[in-house]
Amino acid sequence: MKNLQKQYLTALFLALSFATSAQQKISLDDDWRFHFGHAANPDKDFDYGNKLLFHKSNVFETTVVNRKFIDTTWRKINVPHDWVVELPFVKSTTHEMDTHGYKPVGSAYPETSIGWYRKHFSIDKKDTDKRFELQFDGIYRNASIWINGFYVGTNFSGYLGNTYDVTDFMNFEGDNVLVIRVDATQAEGWFYEGAGIYRHVWLNITDKVFIPEDGVFVHSETKGKNATITVETTIQNNHLKATNAYVYNYITDRNGKILTKTSEQKINLGIRKDITVKQKLNLNNARLWSLDDPYLYRVISVIKSDNQIVHQTKTRFGIKNVRFDAKEGFFLNGKHLKIQGTNNHQDHAGIGSALPDYLQYYRIKLLKELGCNAYRASHNAPTPELLEACDSLGMLVVDEQRLLNSSPEYIDQFKRLIKRDRNHASVFLWSIGNEEQNIQGNDYGKKIAQTLLAIQKDLDPTRTSTYAADMPNEFKGVNEVIPIRGFNYREYAVADYHRDHPNQPLLGTEMGSTVTTRGIYEKDEIRAYVPDQDITHPWWASKAETWWKLAAENNYWLGGFVWTGFDYRGEPTPYKWPNISSHFGIMDVCGFPKNIYYYYQSWWTDKDVLHISPHWNWPEKMGQPIEVWVNSNADEVELFLNGKSLGKKVMPRNSHLKWQVIYEPGTLEAIGYKKGKKITSKVETTGTPYKVMLTTAKNILSTDGKDATVCNVSIVDEKGREVPIADNRVQFSLSGNAKIIGVGNGDPSSHEPDNCPEGAWQRSAFNGKCQVIILAGKTPGTVTLEAKSNGLQSVAVTLQLQP
Repeated sequence: MKNLQKQYLTALFLALSFATSAQQKISLDDDWRFHFGHAANPDKDFDYGNKLLFHKSNVFETTVVNRKFIDTTWRKINVPHDWVVELPFVKSTTHEMDTHGYKPVGSAYPETSIGWYRKHFSIDKKDTDKRFELQFDGIYRNASIWINGFYVGTNFSGYLGNTYDVTDFMNFEGDNVLVIRVDATQAEGWFYEGAGIYRHVWLNITDKVFIPEDGVFVHSETKGKNATITVETTIQNNHLKATNAYVYNYITDRNGKILTKTSEQKINLGIRKDITVKQKLNLNNARLWSLDDPYLYRVISVIKSDNQIVHQTKTRFGIKNVRFDAKEGFFLNGKHLKIQGTNNHQDHAGIGSALPDYLQYYRIKLLKELGCNAYRASHNAPTPELLEACDSLGMLVVDEQRLLNSSPEYIDQFKRLIKRDRNHASVFLWSIGNEEQNIQGNDYGKKIAQTLLAIQKDLDPTRTSTYAADMPNEFKGVNEVIPIRGFNYREYAVADYHRDHPNQPLLGTEMGSTVTTRGIYEKDEIRAYVPDQDITHPWWASKAETWWKLAAENNYWLGGFVWTGFDYRGEPTPYKWPNISSHFGIMDVCGFPKNIYYYYQSWWTDKDVLHISPHWNWPEKMGQPIEVWVNSNADEVELFLNGKSLGKKVMPRNSHLKWQVIYEPGTLEAIGYKKGKKITSKVETTGTPYKVMLTTAKNILSTDGKDATVCNVSIVDEKGREVPIADNRVQFSLSGNAKIIGVGNGDPSSHEPDNCPEGAWQRSAFNGKCQVIILAGKTPGTVTLEAKSNGLQSVAVTLQLQP
């Protein structure tokens, strides 16, 4: 028996080795050329609009889309690339500009709203009988695509990518030239969106009998400790003749050990036809995917033709059970779980929307440390790597359609979204839209919702949907048909709605929206800052304590999603210029915590939390009262100033404590008792800035040219204490095979550039902190980052690049 198993595994290994050589997924991220076009002047847009580009299938004239066009003077770049983050800030009175962060993109700025990309690459002659597919994970937006002079297609969406079969257009005798015109004159959202090829690009090479992209759907049912896994595999035949093939699937653990396998099922494929095969596998003692143990299995889907493996795919999946109960709340794997979520846009300090993959993991880790257990992708399809990070780290996801719309374009987008993301263990709920005020409360909204819900159930019957409605206790429209009622704010209406509709589960899809500026304690209308405490919110929103008390104390609340986990560029509230970023985040755009972070962490985790604010550097307030906040999950807290007790107070659940303290420099200390355990915290009056400090998120990077790390910068005094009001400018220099790709500091009114000329990278600290992001090169070795500031001791850190 052991010999038979060994022979089987040997044969499988040899077959899979053949399959690996028969199919390829090649990154096309490197070595692009970029040039701005012009939205209003064809003469500055490479004659786009003047020259005939669609009158023939292939344009032989030397236009910008032709292979022979000379692009050597264009700028060299790699993608992901967001050209908007590189542009200056421009003051404007238009709503479109303030919501997008005052960057000059849109129809009013035709010279920076069209981007042309060209990419040269070659392919091996031995692959002449293969199928070739271009895969774009995301281009913002309205991207027209040509290859070798042939028009391939236009992808309207700035958030959902697409794939294109380009087999007939490939050149095996020389360069293949990919040309993309990106048109960002029209926005899709009311927040910073960036522009350009800001996600990955791939060339997929397969046999002509193949599994299409997103052609595998894996879902499961559990019974006790065992699970039944259903794998739906789509196989397509692009040969010019009918053919037979065999399909089978097997499951491995995370280490590659084969756990179970289906039999080989014969299929007959017509010319350019596809078929979907459904197979079931049993898995004993299944390990469930959870927040604390996000275990992922692998399904290997295999296609054989002429007794050889011609295509195989690997799909990571998790096994989990979810239940939404209108009275008792949300259950994951049979255990009650209050949803402690955050909404987030996709940009980050210094780099806009073009995040290296590592930044997705970095940001999700920060949210988990906060106590967040769910992520709403607001208000669009997230990048695939964000979902991979959530799968791997244990974070639930609400995956959201861009618009509540049932036109052919948006139905196609919704279908692509579901098929792309339905295998992700982290996705537990679909969202069919957000705040469509003109239709959500009438029959238009209801009918559109019904259409989208039917599509969702057809493509993914294992999940359900919500809709993010900024409506109080109103039922007409979308709410009549949506399975999970979503509340955007209107927290005061949730109880009444539950009374009137007791069988419909309720979720706070957007809650809170406290606006705070990290390290600021007085309202400043000149610099456009708001105090860093849970006291200020827009008219439509609430303080953190207001909504969370309601959600925490009532089981019929499934939970909710705070607006937002991170600050983001654009949508400045309550100000406009010079404010260029939002204040909504629990963390700023760099991921530095604000004080409200510790409120949520107190009640969202079992960690020992005891946080004092504000800082204690107030020489101008000597002898004056200062309001001191303590956020903690301790049972009681006693506050001391320079060793003198200022009183002991009991901590109200889901709240905070306050003292009025007459300022004198020194040490403000809190001592808390949590279930009898003593915990302490203090803030001290610091000295003046003395030294720059660097802390790296990781020190070992892969030499793939894509890995990255985050270096956080602190300005400290002679005793190593961070100076909370420091604003020193820091200069950065980097030696070795890596490069700086962005800098930030969390200041929502800073107009310093996110991108600097090579050799001139710098950023001012904002209330003691700033950040630099480094992208690895492709050669092993040592990289040294040095940070300097006039009059301060400098610092250097060393990174290792390894294969």
